[in-house]
Formats: sequence, structure tokens, C-alpha cells
Amino acid sequence: MIRYEPSLYRPKPLNNPPTVSAEAHRPSAPYHMLFHWNRLDWYFPSSAMKREFESREIWKKCMPAGVKVDRQGHFYVSVPRWAEGVPATLNRIVLLDGKPVLDAFPSWEWNEAGNVSMLQSVLGYEIDEQNRMWILDQGKIAYQPSPEGSQKLVLWDLNTNRHIESIIIPDDVAPSRTSFLNDVVVDNINGCVYITDSGCGWQDHPLDGGIIVYNMNTKTFRRVLDRHYSTQDFPKFRFMIDTEPVYRNKPLKIGADGIALSADRGTLYYCQVTGRNLYAIDTALLRDYGTTEETIRRSVVSLGSKGTTTDGMHADNRGNVLYTMLEGKGIGCYVPESRSFNPLFSDDFMLWVDGVAFDQRGAIIFNSNRLHRMFEEPQNIDWDDPYNLIIWRAYIGPDVKSYLYV
Repeated sequence: MIRYEPSLYRPKPLNNPPTVSAEAHRPSAPYHMLFHWNRLDWYFPSSAMKREFESREIWKKCMPAGVKVDRQGHFYVSVPRWAEGVPATLNRIVLLDGKPVLDAFPSWEWNEAGNVSMLQSVLGYEIDEQNRMWILDQGKIAYQPSPEGSQKLVLWDLNTNRHIESIIIPDDVAPSRTSFLNDVVVDNINGCVYITDSGCGWQDHPLDGGIIVYNMNTKTFRRVLDRHYSTQDFPKFRFMIDTEPVYRNKPLKIGADGIALSADRGTLYYCQVTGRNLYAIDTALLRDYGTTEETIRRSVVSLGSKGTTTDGMHADNRGNVLYTMLEGKGIGCYVPESRSFNPLFSDDFMLWVDGVAFDQRGAIIFNSNRLHRMFEEPQNIDWDDPYNLIIWRAYIGPDVKSYLYV
């Protein structure tokens, strides 16, 4: 158990985060930085934890991945445990002496590494229209096999700050050695959850990508599109950001990653990182467990190239799909009616745009984290740069919200 001791730190939760300024609504300023860091820091429950964090330079492997905001205006950040020592894998942003730092969410106990019933490594998560957080736990730490029972969905009520349930993802659905549970979308209308498994959990090993479906009513999982071309890395794929080859000494291979659900809940969109195409499939086929795997594989539709590699995606309530642009350094939008891919905005500081979500106030929240520099071997990042890690807000339009709010 984690032991607590009195601390001089007195963080102020961001109960009332900065609102989008009038200037940010104008075409001349379509986006702005909300928070930025040269490196992450935490509001630690003990001085001993703080000393260890600093002395071992654990912060060099702490990367903000997914960012979201709840109905009360709290900002959340996932920090996957892709290396040993990451203090907390799911966090809320708080203010400490006027500076944004991370505080473990739901608590430090819930972030206890090595306890499979707690959160081990969170990358993707979703906040649904009922203000419930669906937390996807990869289970594995530092790319070790996921211990039995560690891969799970944790459902948390943000209205009451209470745990609802933990749903174990079986190893035959997410293989403990190769799985890399990436992101999640939720359909409360039809009672389904869709998960991307990038299949890159075993480094220097062939990928095992796929899509996982969870039926809320029967509480059963099904894995589909296992090692299908749409969930695997594109063969011999290479790409660059700012003329820099990504992972020049070890080519990056990441299967199914970004995922988005259409507002009518009828289409599931997804893509790899090491590839540029966007794929789609009718969710009716996925919801019906009687649909054969052969039929599902034949039903995948390639919508064409986005013109960029992509990490995170999110659909709006008007049928459009927003996607991050790694090569394009920004955010793009797929419009199904015209089947067109359209860059929305780009900035030289948007290096590896990772996650994107809506604030339900007409804007999107997204982050850039320089993943390709932080996890390259040897590490290629200037830790004195105050803009290494950035959370952005961009105004999209009045009444534009997440796909969940139709």
C-alpha cells in the first residue's frame, strides 16, 4: 500500500479552467495553448516519491498521451507506463504555485503499479454522455507481458467519483504478450464498446493488431480483424516529421490505433500509425456476434489516404471525423459526405499530435508530446524546451460536440 505523509503542496484543482477567449474564435487565432511543459511533474503524496522521481530522472520517460475534459471542466491526462517508475498512469491537472502539475486520478491507490486490480498502464479512455469514464488499462508495464486480470475496462462515475465496475479483458481476446490496447469508443445506445489493439506489445516481434468488441448487455468480448491488413502496419512503411526520419535506428511499427465512432453509431473508423489510410466498417456487423469473421474481413472499406500518418481520432456530432496529423503537424477532418480529407490547422510546435477530444463547448482539446523524440534510442529531445509537451484548444464551431452528444 502507498503510505501518505503531510505535504507542503496545496494544489488547486482546475474546477474552472480557462474558457475559450473571444480571440480564439476568430479565424486569425483558431487555436491556442492551454498548458505547456518542458517535462511533466506531479503533486506527490510524499517527499520520498518526489526525491525518487527526480534522482532517477523518471520524468524522461513520462509522456502525456490522451487528454480529455469532463462535464465539470476538469482536465485529465493519461501517462502510459511504457517504462518503469511512472508515478501515476491516469491523472487530473491541478495548479501548484500557479503551475500545472498532475495529480493521480482517481487516487494514488488506484494507480498502484503491480496490483492488477488497480490501473497499470492507461493510454486510451473515453468520457461518455453520462459523464462516466471508460478507462482502458493496457495491463503491461515497460512492455512486459500483461499479468492475468490486468487488461481491463474500468468504469468510473465522474458525477459521484465512484467506481462502477472493472471488466476483465480475457487473454484469448487480447493476447497478454502481444497486445497493446490503444483506444476506445463507446456506444451506450446499442450497448457496445470498440477497442483498437495495436498488437505491438512485444517489441521486435511481428504485430498482432485487431479490433475488440465488448457487448454491455451480455458482458462478452469478441476479437475481430486479427492481423487483417487494415489493423497491421503497412509493409516497409517509413515516415518523417520535419524532415526527421521517425525512429531512424529502429523502424516504428504500430497497428490499429486511432478509432472513431460516427454520430449515428453506424460506422466505425480506424487507422494504423504506420500507414496513411483510413478504414471503415458497418458496426451492425460487429455488434452481431453471429457475423462470421470472413464476412467482417470482406466488409472493411478503405476510404483512401489521409495524406498523413495519424495517431488519435474523434468524431463529432455532425458526422465528421477529426484526426491528428503527424506528418502534417496538426489536425485534419474527414467529411463522409464528400469523402474528402481536409487539413484544419497546423503549427510547427505541434510535434506528434497524439490525442484529440471535444470539450462540449464548441472546441476540441488535443496534445502534442514529441513521442518520436522522447522514445527514440538514443533519446533526442531538449529537456530545457518549455514547449516539449503542449495541450491545445481549438474552436471548431457553435454546438459542435463529441459524437456522443447527438
